[in-house]
Amino acid sequence: MTVFGIGISYGLATLLAMFSGMPIAFALGAVAVVFMAIYMPAASLDTVTQNVYEEMASITLLSIPLFILKGAAIGKSRAGQDLYSALHAWLHRVPGGLGVANVFACALFAAMAGSSPATCSAIGSAGIPEMRKRGYSGGFAAGIIAAGGTLGILLPPSITMILFAVAAEKSLGRLFLAGIGPGLLLVSLFGLYAVFRFRKEYAMAKAAYDATGKDAAILQRDEFTMAERFSALPRVIPFVLLLTGVMIALYGGYATPSETAGLGGLLALGLIAVIYSVWKPSDLSPILKSTIRESTMLMLIIGMSLLYSYVMSYLHISQSAAEAIVAMHLPRWELLFAILVMVIVLGFFLPPVSIILMTAPIILPPLRAAEFDIIWFGIVMTIVMEMGLIHPPVGLNIFVIRNVAPDIPLSEVIWGTLPFVLLMMFAVLMLCFFPEISTWLPNLVMGPDGGR
Repeated sequence: MTVFGIGISYGLATLLAMFSGMPIAFALGAVAVVFMAIYMPAASLDTVTQNVYEEMASITLLSIPLFILKGAAIGKSRAGQDLYSALHAWLHRVPGGLGVANVFACALFAAMAGSSPATCSAIGSAGIPEMRKRGYSGGFAAGIIAAGGTLGILLPPSITMILFAVAAEKSLGRLFLAGIGPGLLLVSLFGLYAVFRFRKEYAMAKAAYDATGKDAAILQRDEFTMAERFSALPRVIPFVLLLTGVMIALYGGYATPSETAGLGGLLALGLIAVIYSVWKPSDLSPILKSTIRESTMLMLIIGMSLLYSYVMSYLHISQSAAEAIVAMHLPRWELLFAILVMVIVLGFFLPPVSIILMTAPIILPPLRAAEFDIIWFGIVMTIVMEMGLIHPPVGLNIFVIRNVAPDIPLSEVIWGTLPFVLLMMFAVLMLCFFPEISTWLPNLVMGPDGGR
């Protein structure tokens, strides 16, 4: 069979395994092993475990479970709710300040946890009930949290970026720094939309009140004294200092990414022990179980994805696909557009981890040939994958929100997230026209590199 035929059958077999309901890791591993048995020497099956181990024997990947531990320590304590409450106390005078506070809370928590679902769950469990109680529509409240949660894979320390750095063989520190500017851009866009949407819902409620005399919760305003504002800070400041310290250790060259992740995990456990008295085995058990469960799931997906990519490479599927794309001689921006559309389509079905590990061997060679900055592309691809977290049919964050707020109909959640998808598209366009948004900070801190 030709390489083209093998590639088509490989892709169809993968889709069949995915749609069968099999877990992603097992689906990828099963397809890889079957094609190894058919098209590769028999001895290759004896080295499956060795290949998986060698592919995963990366010191950078070690940081993933350690960052997950840090996020679980914060997410399973009251740190997320306290962070949200403090921001609300300081932003309540801003129109839509409660929504803006949730956006900032998601951004800060995402920067500490590195996980989108964890951010949605931790901030949404406190933020959505509060917004609903104050008259925000269900779709608006759900959309803010679902979109804010996506910042978990853009702002450092992002697990998704760790995997992209490994796949692209680029500097993790440079990639982390490149995500800060676009992350702040998305935070600003989400916050501005929250103000705009609040004004619209407030105006509708005010018009209804003037016409019928019926009061609405959204018309009420919270008031906090200066003493109440400052009293909300003591429990939040230590975690902000933790985030700052971890970033200084990483970017200052004082620790490697893995050492930084370990430091962050231990400090997070220490802080929740001191601040929230979470130190008993019964208190730590949910944190450790969550860390082991999520780490095992991710590492299995990573290992099987790497095996899947190894088989693709051995059978020359990825090389042939890259050569075919290059042979089309598309102008560089049309090439980028075609690749991003492919990523969007894959986002309908796959999580960001799988998309990166499955597509990187195919898409990076033609992008390098077209002289795109790979660090810049990593940020653009990350934002496009963020869209996949909040658009149907899979939309992982959508289903997290459904678990946090089961009273909000799924249709409302989906419609509430769509404006944020459009804002992400706008951010991608901004990065295409002004790539300096992502490149200026790593160039300033670490100096310029070739990008390719």
